[in-house]
Amino acid sequence: MPVTESNNQLPATVPDTNTPPGGKTWPLWIVCLILLAGLIALALWSWQQWQVQQQLEQSLEHVSELNRQLDQRLDQGSSDRSERLQSVENTLREQQQTLGEQQRQIDHNARELLDAGNRTRTDWLLAEAEYLLRIANQRLLIEQDIRGALAALNSADEVLRETDDVGVYPVREQLSKEIMALRSVTDVDRTGLYLRLEAAREAVSQLTDQALIEERAPGFSADQSSQDDTATTEENTAARAWQRAKDSLKEVVSIRRLDEPVKPLLSPDQSAWARLNLQLMLEQAELAVLRGHDDLYQQAMEKAVTSLEDWYDGTDNRVTALRDTLAELKDREINPELPDISQSLSLLKGRIAGRHVNNEAQMDGDNSNGGDES
Repeated sequence: MPVTESNNQLPATVPDTNTPPGGKTWPLWIVCLILLAGLIALALWSWQQWQVQQQLEQSLEHVSELNRQLDQRLDQGSSDRSERLQSVENTLREQQQTLGEQQRQIDHNARELLDAGNRTRTDWLLAEAEYLLRIANQRLLIEQDIRGALAALNSADEVLRETDDVGVYPVREQLSKEIMALRSVTDVDRTGLYLRLEAAREAVSQLTDQALIEERAPGFSADQSSQDDTATTEENTAARAWQRAKDSLKEVVSIRRLDEPVKPLLSPDQSAWARLNLQLMLEQAELAVLRGHDDLYQQAMEKAVTSLEDWYDGTDNRVTALRDTLAELKDREINPELPDISQSLSLLKGRIAGRHVNNEAQMDGDNSNGGDES
């Protein structure tokens, strides 16, 4: 039988459904692996880019900090330069002022030297008289020294007498009036008055409690009578006993007269207070003498005399001497009315200024004449 016929009779092939499908999915796995690798590479690249960005940000911050520091240094440098420039300008200004003052001083000294060369003996005598009159006014107004002011005025008058300037006649006339007015003022010896007050204050400190109250102390007459009893030794025993009894009664009973005011006895504390109070009053009087306060001096001395009479026994010799001294010093005048002696100084200043003007005018005239002749 032919072959074709046998082949047509063979049954058809049936596909095997039990074969696994793995042989057809491997490309899918490859694709997944490729995608996974790409994702990992992308993540790594992104992480690297993030690090690079962080480094760039840090670099930018560092650069910004450097710029800020540079700006601060520039500002500080500019401020330092401004301060230095300001100090240099101030120094230059001060030096210019110093140079200006020195130049003015040099010009003034040159003018003074020129004037000194042109001055005559009369000019020097007038300058000396002006100085003496200034001293007199200072002594009288500030120190209230009448003797010193009078001596200065007399010296100024003697100097003016030696000048040959007839223009000082009004000055000497006014000076004579001021000398006469100053001589009519009572001179106050402040140093002597202060020393006498100081001696009185020391005398107050020497007044002890015993010296003040000894004559008033109880038992003083008993002691005196006991001394008289020792002298009468020829009396009999009964008379002595009777005398002793009377002495005892005298010590117990004291008889006082009521028709006269009785001053209380001073205790030691009161006596010390009285001495201190009196010394303070005298110190106040000394201060008034130094300052020239007449009212304060009179008040302090009046209080001192009153306190001495009220608190101390007038029969004591030291108290009496102190009271007489204070009464004498109380009537002293420590601030007399002083005359005005400044008119002669004003007249002399005017005369000196007039002579300077005349000298300058004469010098200008000589210079103009010399220029015309040339």
